[in-house]
Amino acid sequence: MATHRLYYDDSFLRNFTARVLSCSPAAPMPTEFGPKPSWEVLLDRTAFYPTSGGQPNDLGKLGEARVLDVRDDGEDILHIVDQEFSPGPIDGCVDWGRRFDHMQQHTGQHLLSAMFQERFGLPTLSFHLGSELCTIDLHGPEPSLDALEGAQRAANGVVFEDRPVNVRYGTADQLAQRGVRKEVDRAGILRAIEIEAADLQPCGGTHLKSTGQVGVVLVRRCTKIRQDWRVEFACGARADRMATNDFRLLRTIGERLSCSPDEAQAAIEKLIAERDASYKSLRNTLVQLAVDRAQLFLAAAEPGNDGVRCVVALLREESAELLLPLATELAKNEKTIALLAHEPTGQLVFAQAQGGSIDLGAILKQVFATIPGKGGGTRDFVRAKLVEPNHSNGALTLAKQFVAG
Repeated sequence: MATHRLYYDDSFLRNFTARVLSCSPAAPMPTEFGPKPSWEVLLDRTAFYPTSGGQPNDLGKLGEARVLDVRDDGEDILHIVDQEFSPGPIDGCVDWGRRFDHMQQHTGQHLLSAMFQERFGLPTLSFHLGSELCTIDLHGPEPSLDALEGAQRAANGVVFEDRPVNVRYGTADQLAQRGVRKEVDRAGILRAIEIEAADLQPCGGTHLKSTGQVGVVLVRRCTKIRQDWRVEFACGARADRMATNDFRLLRTIGERLSCSPDEAQAAIEKLIAERDASYKSLRNTLVQLAVDRAQLFLAAAEPGNDGVRCVVALLREESAELLLPLATELAKNEKTIALLAHEPTGQLVFAQAQGGSIDLGAILKQVFATIPGKGGGTRDFVRAKLVEPNHSNGALTLAKQFVAG
């Protein structure tokens, strides 16, 4: 016998009485304290919604047991609980806060999807109701900022009009004749949700009684997902919390920048421009410093019997940013090998002119055999970082020995 789904006709039903048809051991449920025993309960009827169609399941209580999960099993609904039951009557209670939040998000999604399709020709492919944010995946060209704001504005316009939200039943043909947003190819009587003069969509989920209960629809951002576009949004109490947190953050940013929230964007853009200018100046300074330091190192390095100079330098006070330009400058000289390390961070850079006589990649591997680290590169240029930065000097000593050997 199929489970009678009470939420189909009354999504606002919080408490109900049912009969336990069966109760059997289920797989242990994972918790933060480890797996816990659970049981699988089948009722003759239920107000608990199972995970389906992008909407998570309800939670609540059956008798004295906590409902841990609700699953759709064909025509039946299975309730996973933390206590065993005997067959017979039982009272159920739906976690209303969770249910109402889910209804706000789901009804808001129907409305937002309808506006994207009606106003901008962007159909919804899928919906996901997350614990913090909800998403819809849209098919078509990238939604512009005007489209995102336009769909949000149009959806909220319907919310503020407080239009009725009704459950309709009919065959696929009957729903198509009524102007269903997305036709389905299924036999039998289908359930659909109708937002008056805005949307008609086949759906088995729980929904509000009127659009005013959505509260507000807040579109967050849009990102590319494969060939489509994922729009993040929130409705109702979630949107209220997010908007409040957003303004609190904006106000804090304004206070840190000594400006009003309205001036924060201009202040941030000014800071970014100053940062970029400072970074460019620093890079130029580092390059010039690298040229000067390279000349000093080259003058102090005596060529070996083979004419190769090995410059070994352990940087302590200097910035790690000097490693690359210094190694690059030294490697411009034929028959010169640069073995550089930055002791505070444990970064290594080995470099030589292209086609040099030493395989620096092999040298690095020999060093790692004794002193652990991660990195790599080519025969002529390698970068790495030691697990223990205080072994930097030892790594340079080993590398110099391997080069000489």
